[in-house]
Amino acid sequence: MNSDELLDFIEINNAILVDVRTQDEYNSGYIENSLNIDYLSNDFSENIEKLDKNISIILYCRSGKRSSMSANKLSKLGFKEIYNLDGGILKWIEIGNSVIFNDTIN
Repeated sequence: MNSDELLDFIEINNAILVDVRTQDEYNSGYIENSLNIDYLSNDFSENIEKLDKNISIILYCRSGKRSSMSANKLSKLGFKEIYNLDGGILKWIEIGNSVIFNDTIN
């Protein structure tokens, strides 16, 4: 899924946007209304399992590698519709989309 399709898709499909980067990366700029579930954390599977497996999930990371690995893991966990944001947040920012910044850095 490319950046242009993302916002419309979320609105139309009531999809969940998940940022799979670390908490510090997330705090340094994230896409509005995204959840942060760190792919590298020990409790990634436990946290991702809390999501509804029947709702579309859109994953993103910095450039696409971790979100691709996350998509594979979600597929094995039984999620039905999984999408990966092409180019990650780097591409999102590159084409001029906005991000939200947290004041608190861990």
